[in-house]
Amino acid sequence: MLQVIGGIWALLLGVVLIMLGNGMHFTLIGLRGGAEGFSATELAIVTSGYFLGFLSGARFSPDLIRRVGHVRVFAALGSFMSAGLIAFPLLAEPWAWTVLRILIGFCMSGIYVTAESWLNDAATNETRGKVLSAYMIAQTLGIIGAQGLLTLGDETTAALFIWASILVSISFAPILLSITPVPAAQVARPMGLKELFRNSPLGTLGIFFLGGVYATQSGMGAVFGTQIGMTSGQIALFVAMLFAGALLMQYPIGWLSDRIDRRKLIFGSALLGAISCAIGWLSGGSIYPLMASAFFAGGVTTPLYALFLAYTNDFLAPEDMPAASGGLVFTFGVGAILGPLVAGWAMQQFDPFAFWVVLGGTFGLIAGYALYRMTQRAPVAVGNTESYIGVLPTASPVTVEVAGVWAAEQGEADREEAARAEHG
Repeated sequence: MLQVIGGIWALLLGVVLIMLGNGMHFTLIGLRGGAEGFSATELAIVTSGYFLGFLSGARFSPDLIRRVGHVRVFAALGSFMSAGLIAFPLLAEPWAWTVLRILIGFCMSGIYVTAESWLNDAATNETRGKVLSAYMIAQTLGIIGAQGLLTLGDETTAALFIWASILVSISFAPILLSITPVPAAQVARPMGLKELFRNSPLGTLGIFFLGGVYATQSGMGAVFGTQIGMTSGQIALFVAMLFAGALLMQYPIGWLSDRIDRRKLIFGSALLGAISCAIGWLSGGSIYPLMASAFFAGGVTTPLYALFLAYTNDFLAPEDMPAASGGLVFTFGVGAILGPLVAGWAMQQFDPFAFWVVLGGTFGLIAGYALYRMTQRAPVAVGNTESYIGVLPTASPVTVEVAGVWAAEQGEADREEAARAEHG
C-alpha cells in the first residue's frame, strides 16, 4: 500500500487540501447563514444549488477537457472556485449564495473529473483497488479535518472563507507540478432511467433516495445545529461525526457485502440509519445522543452508495456497467438536489428536529423497498456477485465507471481462482 501511495502522493495531498477547503465551506454555509438570519428554506435552496452545479459539471466537464485539456480546465475551475469562496462574505444574500454554490458545485465536479482521470491513469489493474481506497480515505480525512479548522476562527468574519479559499488555491500546486498529460476523460452516455429501473429497481430508487439523504446530511447538518443552539465547535464535531462514521463503517459493510445477499445488507444498513435518526429526533438536543446519531446515520450513507452500485452491477453485463454507472450518478444527483429542499421546508414548517424526521423517513423508504424487492426477485448467488469497492458519493462518473469495471474484473478473477481451487 505504501508503494502505491508513493506513486500518487502529490495527487492525494492535493485532494486532501481541496477537501479541507470544500469541507470548511460546506459547514460555513450553515454557520454564517444562521448568523445572517437566513431561514431553513433559504439555506436549503443554497444547499441544493451546489448539487445542481455538481450534476452539471459531471455532464459538461469531460467535453471541456477534450476541448482544451486537463491542465487548463483544472487551473481555470480552481481559480473560479477560489474566487467563489472569497465572495460569500461579500455577498451575504440568499440569491447570491445560491449562484455561488452552483458555481462551486460545477467547479468541484470538474476538478474531480480531472483529478480522477489522472488517478486512473496512474493506476494499473493490480493497484487500482488500492488506489481508489487511498483516494477515498484522503477525501474523507480532508472533510473531517476541515471541521477541526473551523474551530480556529469566527464564522461571523470573512477569515474562515479566506482560509478555505487559500487551501483550495494551494491544493493545485502539488498536482499541477507533478502530473503528466493524460488522454481526455471518456465518460459513457448514461443509461436511460427506464432501462436502469428495469435492470435494478432497488438500485435505481435506492440511490435516488440516498442522494437526498447525503445532501441533507452534508448541507443541512450545520443548519440544524445552528437552529438548536449548538456552539460552533459542537456543530463542527457533529458534521465530522457524519463522515467519521462513513470512514469506519465502510470496511465492515464492504466485507459483508461480498458474503451475504446485498438486499439484506441494504435493508439492515438503512434500518440502522432510520433508528439512528429516531434517536436524534428523541434526543431533545442532548449532545451525546446527537453525536451518536450522526456517527451511525452518516456511517451507513456512504457504504449504501457503494452497495447500490455493486448491487446494480450484479444484474448487468460488463459492457453495460459504464452506462449504468452514469445513470446512477445522475439519479443520485437529482435526489441530492431535491432532498435538502424537502428537509428545509419541513424544518421551516415544523421545527429544526424535522431534519431527523426527513432523514429517518427516507432511510425507512429505502429499508421498506429493499424488503419488498426481496419478495420479487431471487437473490444473486454470492459467488456470482461483483466485488464491492468503496466509492464516495462525491466521486465523478469517471471513478464510478472505473470502479465498476474493476469490480467486475476482480469478481471474475475471484470466481476463476475459486474454480481452480475446487478442481485441485
